Amino acid sequence: MTARLICVCIGYVCGLFQTGYIVGKYKGIDIREHGSGNAGTTNILRTMGAKYAGIVLLGDALKCGLAILIASLLFSKTMGDIKPLLSLYASFGVILGHNFPFYMGFKGGKGIAATAGFIIFGLSPVMTLVGIIVFFSIFFITHYVSLGSILLYVALVICSFVFAKTDYYGWSYLGEPDLYAEYIAVIIIMMILMLIRHKDNIKRLIDGSERKTYLRSRPEIDVNK
Repeated sequence: MTARLICVCIGYVCGLFQTGYIVGKYKGIDIREHGSGNAGTTNILRTMGAKYAGIVLLGDALKCGLAILIASLLFSKTMGDIKPLLSLYASFGVILGHNFPFYMGFKGGKGIAATAGFIIFGLSPVMTLVGIIVFFSIFFITHYVSLGSILLYVALVICSFVFAKTDYYGWSYLGEPDLYAEYIAVIIIMMILMLIRHKDNIKRLIDGSERKTYLRSRPEIDVNK
C-alpha cells in the first residue's frame, strides 16, 4: 500500500505542472478567466486556437508519462510484476494534481489530456488504438468533447474488465486475485471523478445546450496581436 500511495504522490506533483495555465500566462492571459474557466486543452482550443491546444495536450499527456516513468524506476526491481497497477496509481495522481492544483486554489482542468497520457504510456498499444478510435470518432461525429471524454472512460472500464477476464497482465500466478478488482476499482473511481468534473456538461448534453467544438474555429482571443 505504501508504494501505491507514493505513486499517487508522484503523480500529483507531476500533475501540478499546469500546461494550459503556463501557456496562457506566456501569452499574457489567465486562461481560468476566459471561456469555461478550466485550465485544460478544450478551453485553450476555444480561446487561443489549435496550435496552443496542441501544446497543452502534449504537455498534459507527457506529465502523465513522466509520473509513470518515475514510478517504474522506483519500483521496477521490487514490484515489477504489478507495474501496470502502479502506473495506474501514478496516473490517478497526475489527474488529481491537474484537476486540483493546491497553488491555484484547486482550480485546474478536467483531466482528459492527462488520461490520454495514461492510455498512451500506461496501457497496451491496443487500448491506445481503442481510445483514439472511441474519442475521435465521437468527437468528429458530434463535435462534443465532453461526450467523447465520457465514452472514452466507458471504454476504459470495459477494457479493465476484459483485462481481468483474460488475465491480460498475467497476475493470476502471483496468487493475489484481488489485483484485478483493485485495478477496476481505481479506474471506476477515476471515471466517477471525470463525471463529477463534467456534471455541467452532462446537464447541457441532456438539454441540448452543450457547446460544440471545432478544430478550425476562430479563437475567442487573438493572442498573436
